[in-house]
Amino acid sequence: MSAVTYDGSFSGFIFKKAVDFMKKRKVLTKSQYMALANEERAKSFMVSGYEALTVLQTFSDKLTEAVEQGKTGRQFLEEMNSFLENGGYDLINPWRAETIFRTNVQTAYNAGHYQSMTQPETLRLLPYWQYKTAYDDDVRPEHAAMHGRVYRADDPVWDIWYPPNGFRCRCTVVAKSKAQVEREGLKVQTRPPRRVDFSTGEIIDLKPDKGFSMNPAKEVYRPDLTNISRPLREIYRRRKDASA
Repeated sequence: MSAVTYDGSFSGFIFKKAVDFMKKRKVLTKSQYMALANEERAKSFMVSGYEALTVLQTFSDKLTEAVEQGKTGRQFLEEMNSFLENGGYDLINPWRAETIFRTNVQTAYNAGHYQSMTQPETLRLLPYWQYKTAYDDDVRPEHAAMHGRVYRADDPVWDIWYPPNGFRCRCTVVAKSKAQVEREGLKVQTRPPRRVDFSTGEIIDLKPDKGFSMNPAKEVYRPDLTNISRPLREIYRRRKDASA
């Protein structure tokens, strides 16, 4: 199974699972977004600096079109600024547009990739995952520490370290068979990479960038049942278990 990569365009590679992920996200203002728990944020979308829901929905729609139609970051910038200018809103600069485009589209593609890799038959054939960075001078040190590391697909490390792991992150995950792991002499890890805090001597597990220590492909919405009567809670749980 090939890795998900980004080269400025997704033309010729329309990933239905990625499109589905984009379409299911909830569009929220920043204040609404910040009030959510992490698992709900993973299924939501917001752009800091814009509060009008019509603007936020257009951002989301244009990003979904990019995945669905194979559009480039430049096309996204031009179409968004045309919309913003016509509506009397502040334009978005190219660097920020690229950050929004790369982060959101990579999230969608990696989420789709995750869904493909966790199919039962795929897991049976390819039960190990290897973390890959772009392997250049722009890779962040924490991400570089994960490069090449192999874990079982069901290892909890992927709840934290599944990419993207920061804004403009280009990291990916590659599924591998047991035979590939053995042939390439790869060691199957059981812990994330670590560093030593020399001021205290403490050994610290490395983590992704702030706000990215979650797996958006895996997080699912869990409704708050606190104020729901016990009989209705039991009905909900039985139906959920039956559909699992």
